[in-house]
Amino acid sequence: MELPDFMSYANKFSQAEFVEKISRIAKRAGAKLIYAALILFYTLQSDKVSAKDKAIIIGALGYMISPIDVIPDAIPIAGLTDDMAVLLYVLKKIWVDVDPEVKDRALERLKKWFDDDEIKEIDDLF
Repeated sequence: MELPDFMSYANKFSQAEFVEKISRIAKRAGAKLIYAALILFYTLQSDKVSAKDKAIIIGALGYMISPIDVIPDAIPIAGLTDDMAVLLYVLKKIWVDVDPEVKDRALERLKKWFDDDEIKEIDDLF
């Protein structure tokens, strides 16, 4: 699958819309997608991340919350595949700069929405 130009979605990102979408799709999206999104979201708030990395994070999160996707989110199962691909692509690019505290914070939030069996899904993030 070829990734879309997710940077064109940077203007779609807002903190409020991110929280609303994550809350709405959490169970349907699965722990892996939500964990990746939360790591990117919390990394975006860090002052240890370069402006370049923040820009690509904003593009990826904007793509995720945009109602216009390559594969519309309303399509069962396949609808979030493109969102996952974009989030994991960006996460892999910045992974070495992700603070362990950010990973812990994302995991704690994840535990509020998923049970232990579902959280095991994140063991194989990439």
